[in-house]
Order: sequence, then structure tokens, then C-alpha cells
Amino acid sequence: MKAKQLYEYHVWANRQYFNLLKEMDPSIFKKEVESVFSSVSEVFSHIYVVDKIWLGCLVGDDFDTIFSKVQDWDKEAESPTIEAIEEKFLKLTGAFQGFFDKVESEDDPLIVEHPRFGKLHTTYIEIVQHIVNHGTYHRGNLAAMLRQMGHKGASTDYIFYLYALENAERGG
Repeated sequence: MKAKQLYEYHVWANRQYFNLLKEMDPSIFKKEVESVFSSVSEVFSHIYVVDKIWLGCLVGDDFDTIFSKVQDWDKEAESPTIEAIEEKFLKLTGAFQGFFDKVESEDDPLIVEHPRFGKLHTTYIEIVQHIVNHGTYHRGNLAAMLRQMGHKGASTDYIFYLYALENAERGG
């Protein structure tokens, strides 16, 4: 299923940053910078909450229900360490895997009724593509923020994910 592979890329790319940040001074996770987000931890919190929003949409929750949970998810996403937010992402990945296990066709129609943007006729794979694109955009923010602090970002291009899959299949 293409949607599941796209999501697995998203998980892999996030993991590249979790692993990179665990090699750095732990203070970098919360260090304040002048950027789109004020800290690396805020970027991960944002990605986490938005992933939860769209998972709710995929499983059929209406936006009133989803939005009623966002404040709790924001609090849940506040993490003192990279390891703490990584653990939250691991649990969220399990929830996404549960969703993928139930989907018969990623091309099945999905109607999203957003209170601000209206009704959207889409498919599961298009929403997963949005989730992945959103994460990719914000991992770009992470790369810029780390560069601003004097560090390199992680290589998270999709092609590197494909190479990692290929190498894993060959046992390398």
C-alpha cells in the first residue's frame, strides 16, 4: 500500500532527527532561537499534534470532535527531552499502523468537512500525502534551526529513505 509506505517514510525521516538530536547536547532540544518556531521541541510538538489531527480525520472523527482534543494534545506534546517526544511519536505510529491495517483501499473516497474550509472530496492516500508533506516542510525548519545553532541537519530526502530500504533488504 503506497499510503503506508509514504507514512513509513515520514516515521523514518522523523527518526533521523530523533537519532541526530540524541547525539547532541540535550539543551539543544529546548534552546530558544529566532525562527518560525522558538525551539526544536516546538517543531516536534507541532508535527505531533497535526499528525494526531489528521489521524482523527482518517478514522472518521468530525472536526468538532478533533478540535475539542487539540488543547489536550498540545499539553501532551510538551516534552522535556527528545526521548520523551520520540516515545509519543512511537505510540502515534502504532495508532497509524492500526488505521492502515483496517483500510481496504487507499483510494477509497473520504469526505472531510472542515469548519473553515468546507467540504473536501478526497482519498485516504491524499490525506497521508498531506501528512508527509507537512512533516517534510517542518523537518526543513529543523534543519534551518540546527544550522543557525551551528549544527548540520539530518538527510531526510525520500530518496535516502529508498536507499535505506534497499540496503536493509540486502542486509546492509
